[in-house]
Amino acid sequence: MQKIEPMTLFGYEKLQAEVKDLKGVQRPAVVKAIEEALEHGDLKENAEYHAAKEQQKSIDDRLAELQNILGNSQIVDPSELEHAKVSFGSTVVMTNMDTDQEVTYTIVGGCESNPDIGLISFNSPLAKQLLGRQEGDEVKFRLPGGEKEFEIDEVKYQEIVFECK
Repeated sequence: MQKIEPMTLFGYEKLQAEVKDLKGVQRPAVVKAIEEALEHGDLKENAEYHAAKEQQKSIDDRLAELQNILGNSQIVDPSELEHAKVSFGSTVVMTNMDTDQEVTYTIVGGCESNPDIGLISFNSPLAKQLLGRQEGDEVKFRLPGGEKEFEIDEVKYQEIVFECK
């Protein structure tokens, strides 16, 4: 079964840029480092050679992972979706019912998530519990600090800011 990976155009272009960098810059540099290390002779005790081969494997693994993600990606423009209920691209404002602390999360693709600035992955447990909910709903979450209960104050679309300024 193919797993569709929703993401914005920003996330897709970010992954494409990483593939381009890995293929066009990093991998050729590692191949050159391997060639130079081979000139040093004995491979058994050639730390530069083994380090470069390990780096090459790491790059190849990441390229395979990126190709898989991009192959299963579905570019979604959240501004075109309905946000009466929580969906991909929704910004959700919630209040912790115990502390009255307000939190805001925006649901984005896995490669775009950055919890430090309130961007959570579509596939995260938190996002999965929010999807389909609407303003006024109460939601219980199991968090590292225990179970917490939140009330959804607002579900809306707002332009997504992917990086801290």
